[in-house]
Amino acid sequence: MTPLGERLRREGHRIVFANGCFDLLHVGHIRYLESARQQGSVLVVGVNSDGAVRKLKGEGRPLLAEQDRTELLAALEAVDYVVIFDDLTAETILRDLRPDVHCKGTDYTEGTVPERDVIKEWGGQVSIVGDAKSHSTREVIRRVTRSSSEGAEAREKG
Repeated sequence: MTPLGERLRREGHRIVFANGCFDLLHVGHIRYLESARQQGSVLVVGVNSDGAVRKLKGEGRPLLAEQDRTELLAALEAVDYVVIFDDLTAETILRDLRPDVHCKGTDYTEGTVPERDVIKEWGGQVSIVGDAKSHSTREVIRRVTRSSSEGAEAREKG
């Protein structure tokens, strides 16, 4: 167990872990993290490293560097700690931290959470939290790109 996990457990905290790329912070992320925070007394957020995001999301991602993404997340009231991890799943960091609850967004079911077996090794639980998956970074990028293209076309015609 990490020193953080050990210390928090000694202090009597119910540790919640949530993770993601958080490439471009949007309202879906906020709702996910606020819902996760309600599952315990301390929320630790795992952020995929820049290299992991490239592998998961493809060329051109992440839009924001890992240090910028962690700083934005750390500024949120719901978030107590932010850690960066290089793996494509959160299995290693979960084994180190040993949270009581591992939260995933509503685009998952308990059966599709990649780390579900890992969290159950020490009796932890998986919790699906947040609002319905109607927000995505990919969609925000698409809208911004479309809006930018339309603006450029209008300027060319003008």
